[in-house]
Amino acid sequence: MSSSSIESIPTPDHCTADFCLIPIGTGSASVSAQIADVQRLIEKSGLKYVMHSAGTTLEGPWDKVHHVIGQAHTILHQQGVVRIQSDIRSGSRVDKVQSFEDKVAAVNKLLGKE
Repeated sequence: MSSSSIESIPTPDHCTADFCLIPIGTGSASVSAQIADVQRLIEKSGLKYVMHSAGTTLEGPWDKVHHVIGQAHTILHQQGVVRIQSDIRSGSRVDKVQSFEDKVAAVNKLLGKE
């Protein structure tokens, strides 16, 4: 496949991505200040999100979701963090739009918690 044909392939309209940024070499075991800065960025992005104890889940257009994750790297690099490792798990589906709340609700329904 030539590079021109690769560039013409669109990305999914909707996705969820769960990601965890791991700043390395900050001199402290605590990364809460850096995570707070990332959360401020996400809030400004307008994407739907939920922060949890081991990362953040984003929801929206593929390009925007992954662009914000890249911006999170950049803001921490600008603060002097030399190395960042990220775990990212992305998913998309084309048969229907399903939010991250919908996915949790489906399991809770099966558990009789609804």
